[in-house]
Amino acid sequence: MADKNRKEEIDAEEMYVDIELDEGTVKCSIVTIFEVEGKDYIALLPLDENGENEDGEVWIYGYKEDENDPNVEPELIYIEDEEEYERASDAFDEYLDSVEFDELV
Repeated sequence: MADKNRKEEIDAEEMYVDIELDEGTVKCSIVTIFEVEGKDYIALLPLDENGENEDGEVWIYGYKEDENDPNVEPELIYIEDEEEYERASDAFDEYLDSVEFDELV
C-alpha cells in the first residue's frame, strides 16, 4: 500500500513519470494514486510533445512502492485482468466525482 504522505505529496504538486512503450517514451502527469481492495493504482495523463493532453485519455496502472526502501523507484504494473481494470477504473471515476464535488463546495 502506498504511503499516505506520498499520496498527499503527489496531490499537492505536479509530478511526472516517463513510460517506455514500443513506440517510444511518453511523459505522463500523475493524476493520483488510489487504493482498491488493498491494492494501489496510479492514474496517469499521457502528454504530447507540447506537454498537452488534448483527448482526456487517462492510463491506469498497478502501483507498488518498496516499503523497505523509499528511495527505490516505484513499480508500475500493467493490468492484464479485465475485471481488475474495471474495478480500478470505477474507483478512479469515483475519485473524479469527489474532486469535482469538492471543487463545487
